[in-house]
Amino acid sequence: PVLRVDESLFTKLKRGSEISFVDTRDKNISIAIDRKDGKGVWGLCNKSAYVETGTPFVHKRYKQSGKEVSRVGELLPKQQFINVFTGDSVIVHKDPRPGENAKFDDNGNLLAPPHISCTLPQVIDDVQIGEPIFFDDGKIEGIVDSKNSNEIVVKIVQAKDRGSKLRADKGINLPDSKLNISGLTEKDLHDLKFVSEQADVINYSFVNNKGDVKQLQAELKKTKSKSGIVLKIETQEAFKKLPSILLTAMRTYPIGVMIARGDLAIEIGWKNFPTIQKEIMRMCSAAHVPDVWATQVLESLAKKGTPSRAEITDAAMAQQAECVMLNKGYYIHKAVKMLDKILRRMERFQQKTATVLPRLEDAQNLELSHKAFDV
Repeated sequence: PVLRVDESLFTKLKRGSEISFVDTRDKNISIAIDRKDGKGVWGLCNKSAYVETGTPFVHKRYKQSGKEVSRVGELLPKQQFINVFTGDSVIVHKDPRPGENAKFDDNGNLLAPPHISCTLPQVIDDVQIGEPIFFDDGKIEGIVDSKNSNEIVVKIVQAKDRGSKLRADKGINLPDSKLNISGLTEKDLHDLKFVSEQADVINYSFVNNKGDVKQLQAELKKTKSKSGIVLKIETQEAFKKLPSILLTAMRTYPIGVMIARGDLAIEIGWKNFPTIQKEIMRMCSAAHVPDVWATQVLESLAKKGTPSRAEITDAAMAQQAECVMLNKGYYIHKAVKMLDKILRRMERFQQKTATVLPRLEDAQNLELSHKAFDV
């Protein structure tokens, strides 16, 4: 979080300074200033704190006596969400107006169901009644119950017992729908001129066929860009057409493939996902195209500081790819170090998909040692 304070206080902050305040729960909190960084400073707080606009900050001057008081400047509004339950109906509409929660009268009777908009309104025309729809990486599942020219009504069939929070900018997946969208959007075409001049690599989301690749290649040719291309494989259609996608992409250099496991798992079904990600790597290996193992690698470690056992195994499997992508998190530095150790150790046991069996040390003494593989 970013907190704004008066300039009179900010100019006096340096490493070792301490700010104390009473938060909205009447808890005494302190923030230790760690370092300056550009136009701000980093402060470390050792406990949870609830801060609102106008909260008084007291600065205890470092190695000096006296105090100085400032108030927290205007804070950004708290991100809103829609709470949905199994059995609810949610309206998804073309109109870009902000979403709203369900409305009830004083007796608890439903006046209006919750509604949200979609950043690609044309998909409303393509979906059919009875088709599944997923929100937020599959955390919320629904079925298209009814539709008209401007909206669809989704019946929620899977959500948490106490309701699932649906926030803005979360993904919508329609795995069984035949969507008449392909290639670069108008916004993509608008942004591409700047991106192709500034970026070393361009990630191309939701590639579905070789025509999508040709379109991007043609646009980059216009700008004479030498940017690399990473094709994100995240739909059933992309997987089916992967051979022709690769053969088309290989007309330019450099290229790579990202196994976008978040959307891909929802699109192809959880039970199919383990084998299909292996098939993508086999195809890329045959074509000598590097691939990226992405989505939720060491996610708990990056965000909470402690990995799960399943995450460690998943990170070890990532050694089969040429590149591994980590998501952001407060403990990302720990995740990078852990991933480095796992991958370097796994190099002694596996080369791509081929298993390597090193000598079992001390086996002749009816003991086993693993010290030789420590990194």
